[in-house]
Amino acid sequence: MNITPIIDGQLDEDALDQQLQTLIADVLGLDPAQAAAFDSDSGLFGHLPELDSMAVAGLLTEMEDRLGIVIEDDDVDGEMLETYGGLRAFARAKLDPLQTPS
Repeated sequence: MNITPIIDGQLDEDALDQQLQTLIADVLGLDPAQAAAFDSDSGLFGHLPELDSMAVAGLLTEMEDRLGIVIEDDDVDGEMLETYGGLRAFARAKLDPLQTPS
């Protein structure tokens, strides 16, 4: 189930959260309730044993597919994967060009 985080040309923050949490649960095989409880400070890479280097590749591929973004190799760094907040900020920044000016 994909939830478009862009509604009427604007980023829907709640939809983005729901999409990222669902994506993380799907890719890592986590209980959806565990992923739904993530906040900005929730640790990801280095904190979740399910998120190893192979899972990172799957997570990034799913982000591209579900969010309709392109992630270049140069975009990926440890900071964006360290916490849920970092991953969310990265996704938000990638989606910003898709917003239409108001």
